Amino acid sequence: MSDNNKRPESMERITTPELAQAFIDEQVKALREQIGDGNVLLALSGGVDSSVVAALLIKAVGKQLTCIHVNHGLMRKGESEQVIEVFRNQLGANLIYIDATDRFLDKLAGVSDPEQKRKIIGGEFIEVFDEEAAKLENIGFLGQGTIYPDILESDGIKAHHNVGGLPEEVKLELVEPVKLLFKDEVRVVGHELGLPDSMVYRQPFPGPGLGVRCVGAITRDRLAALRESDAILREEFEKAGLAGKVWQYFTVVPDFKSTGIKDGKRAWEWPAIIRAVNTKDAMTATIEHVDWEVLDKITKRITSEVPGINRVLYDLTPKPTGTIEFE
Repeated sequence: MSDNNKRPESMERITTPELAQAFIDEQVKALREQIGDGNVLLALSGGVDSSVVAALLIKAVGKQLTCIHVNHGLMRKGESEQVIEVFRNQLGANLIYIDATDRFLDKLAGVSDPEQKRKIIGGEFIEVFDEEAAKLENIGFLGQGTIYPDILESDGIKAHHNVGGLPEEVKLELVEPVKLLFKDEVRVVGHELGLPDSMVYRQPFPGPGLGVRCVGAITRDRLAALRESDAILREEFEKAGLAGKVWQYFTVVPDFKSTGIKDGKRAWEWPAIIRAVNTKDAMTATIEHVDWEVLDKITKRITSEVPGINRVLYDLTPKPTGTIEFE
């Protein structure tokens, strides 16, 4: 690991607004010195890391930053809309929004193997991003939401990245303003930058998005049922005061059906599986013991409001033997 990628032992943990503001001021100055009058490109997912980097770059260089948000159709309900509202409408970012839902779902049609699904989603994302990047001119820098655990896990990171569609000899210099911060510090900085709590304290969300929770081959109707059931779960956990207590919670809709009864008629529909876990390092996880009253309300809402769902199940499996995600 190079010295530039090593956190100084004397570096104070960012735990207060004052320390966060000092970090912001320092990074804004450093970003302006690094970028000068150049232009920066950033893939903005809406996750906390890329969102904080975007907010820092907007503060530092404004319209010299171009953000690309790719909606692969596997986002949670309202997430792409929030990215547009916060960054384009509130912060005035130069934001390119790409709705590639059909492109992704067409490629995923009939694919049930989890690893193949991940490869398709990851590969297609790079292609879409690169196609859009190739349309831009005079881009010299690439912003990335690298944080310190990424560096520790990879034992160093590459110094340059080439965006496809550009000539091989064209290299983009990396801009990584939060690369020496831990996740909790990034959140403190994001809060101080004025980003909404729903974005700053966003749960961990896998790169393939809902693709790994729509177990088996993804279909549009089952994906829609997953998105709606997940939104209900998140809403009810928020009301019950569990949003800040439980590390990660979500629904899963597997590719099998069971017989139920709706409106006095036989209903051959999917189950929605609730998973709610707590962990410190994601290596092991325990199950949150949710009150039956809360689960009962969630069950009634999902089975009455979400087309295609007739049962709600609660996953009691810790890690190990289960993993946090289903795929």
